[in-house]
Amino acid sequence: MESQTFRALVAEESAPGQFTRHLRSRRTDELPEGALLVRVQFSSLNYKDALSAMGRPGVTKRYPHTPGIDAAGEVVSCADGAFNPGDQVIVTGYDLGMNTPGGFGQFIRVPSSWGVKLPKGLTAKQSMILGTAGLTAGLSLHRLLASGMTPRRGEMVVTGATGGVGSIAVELLSRAGFEVVAVTGKQSETGFLRHLGAKEVVGRTEILEGAQRPLMTERWGGAVDVVGGEILSAVIRSTRYGGVVTCCGLAGSAELPLNVYPFILRGITLAGIDSAQCPAKLREEVWQKLAGPWKPHEILESASSCTLESLEEKFPAILDGKLRGRTVVQLPG
Repeated sequence: MESQTFRALVAEESAPGQFTRHLRSRRTDELPEGALLVRVQFSSLNYKDALSAMGRPGVTKRYPHTPGIDAAGEVVSCADGAFNPGDQVIVTGYDLGMNTPGGFGQFIRVPSSWGVKLPKGLTAKQSMILGTAGLTAGLSLHRLLASGMTPRRGEMVVTGATGGVGSIAVELLSRAGFEVVAVTGKQSETGFLRHLGAKEVVGRTEILEGAQRPLMTERWGGAVDVVGGEILSAVIRSTRYGGVVTCCGLAGSAELPLNVYPFILRGITLAGIDSAQCPAKLREEVWQKLAGPWKPHEILESASSCTLESLEEKFPAILDGKLRGRTVVQLPG
């Protein structure tokens, strides 16, 4: 296939430790090897994208680089026959947007094993409103249900509830019949969270009441945590006997100040959720659920949109926790 020119957002290290971002022209023959070439129609904005774009350590090792851990679009070619030209596909996770050029460019080339055929029930745009955040929230619900969690176990708490994963988790749990308590530092977003299905919205200080004790008063049947740190520690120590807490983020802290009492005295399970290396079969199963019985209609209707040009102002905002819900990125053309 003849090489094509396309537009991409490129983060560059303009001086040691100083990073800038520009729209650049690139060619498809500059993309890395891979069987699957996709014309990207939509991407989404994630916390990890901002870390990569701003040159924060721990995500991207080599610059210049095109971020974007999510992409959805049309198959241009697939050398191993896993997909047909014209198929609509979703690509999330693995190394996309980290050290492999990502969804903030009009084309990506990746191994075909990274792709998932767009399920019926979702448009390409809707799949990117969900993106990695939706897959992560879906994997959290899947783990909770597989571990025997039912609405009869009691309230489910969701931390970081106005963020991408948190807001989707609120709606997914509510649609599954759970009573959801949403935790946020933004009380101005109470109406938004109640609209998603939260029965109650509380602040961080309420979650941390009694946190100086080795074990806190039992309250939660289970939890979805995206914050980490002392919030996750308090949630675990206040979860009821036999409860399950899923952990998928570190927006607050990567540290976990905790003792073993919740695990050996209350039988609590702490379940790690990783969407980047999630097995293909489970990934496809959860996407099918998100396109069908778990489809979060309120999230899909409340998402905001932006272009590659307007991402520059979004990166610091998401790192500072000033965005709510999901932001879908529409690629040119």
